[in-house]
Formats: sequence, structure tokens, C-alpha cells
Amino acid sequence: MENNIKNKVIVITGASSGLGEETAKYLAEKGAIVVLGARREEKLEQIVNVINTKGGTAIYQVTDVTSKVQVQALVDKAVTTYGKIDVLVNNAGIMPIAPMSEVRTDEWDSMIDINIKGVLYGIAAALPIFQKQQSGQFINLGSVAGIKVFSPGGTVYSGTKYAVRAISDGLRHELGSNIRITTIEPGAVESELKLSTNHQESSLGVNEFYKIAIPAASVARAIAFAIEQPADVDINEIVIRPTAQEF
Repeated sequence: MENNIKNKVIVITGASSGLGEETAKYLAEKGAIVVLGARREEKLEQIVNVINTKGGTAIYQVTDVTSKVQVQALVDKAVTTYGKIDVLVNNAGIMPIAPMSEVRTDEWDSMIDINIKGVLYGIAAALPIFQKQQSGQFINLGSVAGIKVFSPGGTVYSGTKYAVRAISDGLRHELGSNIRITTIEPGAVESELKLSTNHQESSLGVNEFYKIAIPAASVARAIAFAIEQPADVDINEIVIRPTAQEF
């Protein structure tokens, strides 16, 4: 099934670290052409250089997913450079954990803007291309917190990930048979996600919880599995977490 990844043009948001970085490297090793988007240009440049030095094919575009113009520019760069886009991995996300009673509305706004609207902007940019091609695949990063509410502390985060799951399911229902939609729902995975919590008590809890985290490469392999299936097979949902994780 590896040939179903080779030469596919795959756009990845949040690609400067963690799941995005590992997925880009892993897919490039399997022969994909990867187009990376994130805010940190220095990190993007380093990752692209590593991939290209090893014989892969990668380019980047500085992208803040809270800007629909920048997300559109990322997708447009892929199409302009390579003539198509086969997969969009909506990976960018943040997870600031704090009790609702802290009323951290700025953090709530950021999670909504990145975790929900960032996914919607990705869909808006790629969907017309997929429909024109009569093919394509969205891979949306959800969370186990989008299956069971992570509380106390993660209530709003869970809300955003429930939204990703609902949007993915509805999109699959609306689009029919030509475009595939996969939701990946990880548990504790080693990445910078745990670093977005500023509430001291919650941060201690998150760091303790993440001691069981599995490598980001574990999720990269799950994403590759969904991509490499034949065109008539749509892996709708993958839940992946440490064996030791109950939640």
C-alpha cells in the first residue's frame, strides 16, 4: 500500500514540531511530497532542509491558521508548485488547561480560533480543489478529549475537539463518495501541546499526566495508515493512546 503515499502532495498545518513534524518526516520517507505550514519559519526551514537532504521533497509556507488568508496561501502554494493537493492534515492546535472558574476568555478565544476555525479554514481552502479533482482526503486531528470531556480543566479544550469530530462527521456525510475524511484522536502524545498550559496547578497536573506519553511518531504511523488505503477505503476514525492511559 506504500504506493498510495508515494508522490501524493500532502499539506500539513502545525508542522514545526510534534505530531506535524514527525508526520511530515515519516510521510516524506514514504515518498510523499510534503508542504508544511506553521508560524515559526526557522523551525520550518530546518525540517524542510532535513527532509530534502535525505532525498525527500518538502517546501514550507509560514502560516497562522487563525488567518483564512494565510491558510489559503498555504494550499495555493501546494497547488501552484505541484499542480494538485491530495491530502490536507489539519494538525495545528493548542491545549491551555485551566478550571472554568478562572474565566480565561482569551485562552478560550485562542482555542476556538486555532482548534476549530483553523480546521474550518483548511477545509474551506482545500475543498474546492478536492471537488474539482474528484478526489482528496482531509485528516483532522481531534483528541480523546473529543470523545470524553477532559475535566476539570479541559472543558473548553474538549469542546473544541468535540467540534472537530462533529465537523468531520458532517463533512463526510455531505460530500459522499469521492473525498475521504479521517479523524485522528490521540491521547497523551509527546509534543509541545502540554506546554500551552499557563495555569500553574493545571500545568503540574498535565505534566504528571504526560509522563505516560507515547512518541509523536506513533500518530504519524496512524496518519500514514489512513492515507495509504485504496481510494475506495475511508478510515473514518482512529483513536490512539498509551496502553497505560485509561482516559
